[in-house]
Amino acid sequence: MPVPAYTLDPLLDPRWPEFLERHASASIFHSRGWLEALRRTYGYEPIAYTTSPPTVDLANGLVFCRIDSWLTGRRLVSLPFSDHTEPLVDSEGELQYLLGSLERDRTQGKWKYIEIRPLRESLAHSTGFERSGVFYSHRMDLRPTIDELFRNLHKSCIQRKIRRAEREALTYEEGRSELLLRKFYHLLLLTSRQKQLPPKPLGWFRHLLASAGGSLTIRVASQDSHPVASIITLRFKGSLVYKYGCSDSRFNGLGGTHLLLWKAIQEAKGSGLHEFDLGRSDYDTPGLVTFKDRWGTTRSVIHYLRCPASLAPSVSARWRMRVAKQFFARMPDTFLIAAGKTLYRHIG
Repeated sequence: MPVPAYTLDPLLDPRWPEFLERHASASIFHSRGWLEALRRTYGYEPIAYTTSPPTVDLANGLVFCRIDSWLTGRRLVSLPFSDHTEPLVDSEGELQYLLGSLERDRTQGKWKYIEIRPLRESLAHSTGFERSGVFYSHRMDLRPTIDELFRNLHKSCIQRKIRRAEREALTYEEGRSELLLRKFYHLLLLTSRQKQLPPKPLGWFRHLLASAGGSLTIRVASQDSHPVASIITLRFKGSLVYKYGCSDSRFNGLGGTHLLLWKAIQEAKGSGLHEFDLGRSDYDTPGLVTFKDRWGTTRSVIHYLRCPASLAPSVSARWRMRVAKQFFARMPDTFLIAAGKTLYRHIG
């Protein structure tokens, strides 16, 4: 008789945080703080699947958010707005069994599709799942000395920019205050407008600050009290994750972002962490990918997987996106921010 699949609420079940502490593949994106911020901002309800009965410690777990959108449909995603969410299983058999249970639920009409975002490329061959997106991940090993880490940086593109920022005497601030959040969001709006996209809701960052607590740090570089660059990092176990970055492009030559990343690396190294995760990059952003390559990182490929496989974007869909970007580019700030609050909950 097959082992049944059980479900649990990772925000309420005390076994979930204990399990994350034990499992080597757990990341900030599995954490209660991240899941709580998703729930509070977008209304996504988290659920985890496991083969462990309610009365025993968790041996495995696949965590998802249930997205119920009148615009884009009902689906299970592991996890929305997350770079990756590795299935926390110890064998291929466990994974295929849990994915099979999810597929049965989907075929009974519960979900339009199921999406997983594993780090392991071997999972790209999971039964019933096909690629829905390809991305890059960059990670830095922090075990070398700080001098060795600096020497591993690209000399002209990274080292010189850090030195330039130090010569310019940019002001460095870090913390979790409302003032720093406002500085970050001002720069995020500038960057989003440059990309012709709405910014993430301010409420998302407020909820993340409240839920993640001391693991989240806002870092801001300024010149003459004018913010020029900002990043947000999140700490989990032995890793520091660079999740968000933005800048005023008029001052990019000052090296503000380079300075902030180097400060984060120094802090992570000094705290005894073993890894700096520079986050996900879209496959079709060669400039960003090259920038992260030059930090002495290891690049890997992330395949997002979906069941059933979705069709590639049609010509009309790509045309609609181009039109939407032109529309966003002409929006006043107030309306662009409102568009982000309205739209992001449907596209996670």
